[in-house]
Amino acid sequence: MSQTKYSIGVDFGTESGRAVLVKVDNGKEVASSVYEYKDGVIDEFLPDTGIRLEPDWALQNPADYIQTLEKTIPALLKKSGVNARDIIGIGIDFTSCTMMPTDKRGTPLCLMDKYRNNPHSWVKIWKHHAAQPEADKINEVARKRSEKFLARYGGKYSSEWFFSKSLQILNEAPSIYQAADRLIEGADWIVLQLIGEERRNSCTAGYKALWDFDEGFPSPDFFRALDPRLENIVKEKMSQDIYPLGKKAGGLTAEMARLVGLLTGTPVAIGNVDAHVSVPAATIVSPGKMLMVMGTSICHVMVDRELHIVPGVCGIVKEGILPGYYGYEAGQSGVGDIFAWFVENCVPGKYWKEAAGKRVDIHRLLEEKASTLRPGESGLLALDWWNGNRSVLVDVDLSGLLLGCTLETRPEDVYRTLIEATAFGTYKIINTFEENGVRIEELYACGGLPEKNKLLMQIYADITGREIKIAASSQAPALGSAMFGAVAAGRKKGGYDSIMEAARKMAHLKRESFRPDEKNHSVYQGVYAEYEKLHDYFGRGINDVMKQLKSIKMTIRGK
Repeated sequence: MSQTKYSIGVDFGTESGRAVLVKVDNGKEVASSVYEYKDGVIDEFLPDTGIRLEPDWALQNPADYIQTLEKTIPALLKKSGVNARDIIGIGIDFTSCTMMPTDKRGTPLCLMDKYRNNPHSWVKIWKHHAAQPEADKINEVARKRSEKFLARYGGKYSSEWFFSKSLQILNEAPSIYQAADRLIEGADWIVLQLIGEERRNSCTAGYKALWDFDEGFPSPDFFRALDPRLENIVKEKMSQDIYPLGKKAGGLTAEMARLVGLLTGTPVAIGNVDAHVSVPAATIVSPGKMLMVMGTSICHVMVDRELHIVPGVCGIVKEGILPGYYGYEAGQSGVGDIFAWFVENCVPGKYWKEAAGKRVDIHRLLEEKASTLRPGESGLLALDWWNGNRSVLVDVDLSGLLLGCTLETRPEDVYRTLIEATAFGTYKIINTFEENGVRIEELYACGGLPEKNKLLMQIYADITGREIKIAASSQAPALGSAMFGAVAAGRKKGGYDSIMEAARKMAHLKRESFRPDEKNHSVYQGVYAEYEKLHDYFGRGINDVMKQLKSIKMTIRGK
């Protein structure tokens, strides 16, 4: 038997599932595998039904999650030649909130013919924003009742989170709500599939489902005030048993072991969230360091020893990221998605021809052209709300804005301006944290964007005025999950007894970092002042034109 031990991390993302096989002693990634979800993000029609979804819906097929396990883990073994006996643990993470209704055995209702044609039987992912009326109701009732939990969510509970989606099911499809024996997060559901037992994790419970480390869930009285039918939702359809991060959930079942090619009983870690599991994977184990998980959206996560109430954050959870600390999360609902929208819809054919002639990606061409511009040179300014605002306004009904266009405006001008807008959004989040007592001395980044776009990273450094360090792994969430898999195994089996210990050995940074240009930062300070004016004018109710336009759109589409 080999002395080298390995762990596996599986990251269930928005469009695909990714798995890595990692050496436990040093974090070296030996093999990786990606499974592109067959049904991807379901936001127009239910698969194989022709049923059109309403605006702001975003679903997934849980069958894709099982396919991820079935395809990627055997691929890791085949690529690496590693013996299953030397794999000591598995960890998993999910985008969140990813919630689904199931029966008592954990079978998703959407996989049953009886319920398949009802959209509410499917998995609602983080991009599902159609539960905004329900979120408004939760916030209204919480404020009237002076519920303490509201402050931990920045003063507003999001339409993306667990109970907003639960209440939407109840309101719009009571038969599905009634049929659902369980309402469960994707991370907890996949752990259930792996070990045969339900083990709900403290991260998703805390950040998405109103659970508190010291006080648990809100009282049945609160849920009854929302809707009498919700009074016992936690007892009847969830669980009061919440498990801390870093613990072993259980061992791999014989059936699942056969499916993925591992040994029965292989330790499986408690589930986690992609952004939060990335923190130790980026070497962060102490306060003052904010990690930006940069992809289709951005999650901003960090820890602090003290509890500070920060308006507009997504959540503050005691030990929600690392033991012994309060974990803070904020975020932007659209970043990479905005750049993709622009490229797909607004770039003229001659640019595509030029990119093809140079044999470069269209984003690379736009980056090259935009890099010749100086801060402020385009005369443009944008608000980064193409997918609503997650922090600090917490309002999915806001929309994007581009200001300053002339007949001289070029695609590279707009492309750079959209990058700057998302960086201003991050800067607004950073400033809000610091104004409320949470210091941020260093920025770290991981995800797809830092790997692909150096201009973007330099703009973020210039706007925020902070050096940005980059996680060495291009698959930070999967690496983080593998680290927790090693912790689930424990030192006696070749792993680690804490995630802090695992981070010291398995997590690394790239040598390259992005340092701010002080002259550029000075110019951007002036542009940011104008960004803030627009931010408050359109985002804080002074001018509700965005919401009025959305209301008109919904009315016309409904006719």
